[in-house]
Amino acid sequence: MGGGDKAMRLVGGRTVLQHLLARLTPQVGEVVVNANGDPARFAPVPVIADTMPGNPGPLAGVLAGMEWAAAHGPAMRRILTVPGDAPFIPHDLAARLQQAGGDGIACAASGGRTHPVIALWPVALRDQLRRFLETGERKVGKFTTGAAVIEWPADPVDPFFNVNTPDDLEEANRLYGLATAGR
Repeated sequence: MGGGDKAMRLVGGRTVLQHLLARLTPQVGEVVVNANGDPARFAPVPVIADTMPGNPGPLAGVLAGMEWAAAHGPAMRRILTVPGDAPFIPHDLAARLQQAGGDGIACAASGGRTHPVIALWPVALRDQLRRFLETGERKVGKFTTGAAVIEWPADPVDPFFNVNTPDDLEEANRLYGLATAGR
């Protein structure tokens, strides 16, 4: 993408982060961003950094979120995670994952593909996740083995489409037009 944060790219005239906030804020009690570096770039959204050194990947962000939630009281028993480059997250994501997940991890899927970073996580798993990461393991799918998987339709727009390249950004803008044409 030529540097910079994918969450700050424009889709339909708004940043991907603005799309995510509009979709997630009604679903959760609080939204925070996991990012390393200058937190001011995501203002006014609160930012939490990884709690493990060396930028060990998405699971370190999940762990940081779990530890943040645990520090904010027992009412935060679960966290919902999504990548910062997915502008079409469903409006029913939290409810459907909660309904299907029981006491364990619940992951989203679309088009027959599981998206383990898009998941509802019990905060109680934070010590287990920290130990997993301390072994050097980084694969999200390995940690989420056995999780409930909930499928969303990928047509007409895959709700978990990621903006990873300039071509993806162009496609996201085209898909945004499709998604809003029926309103």
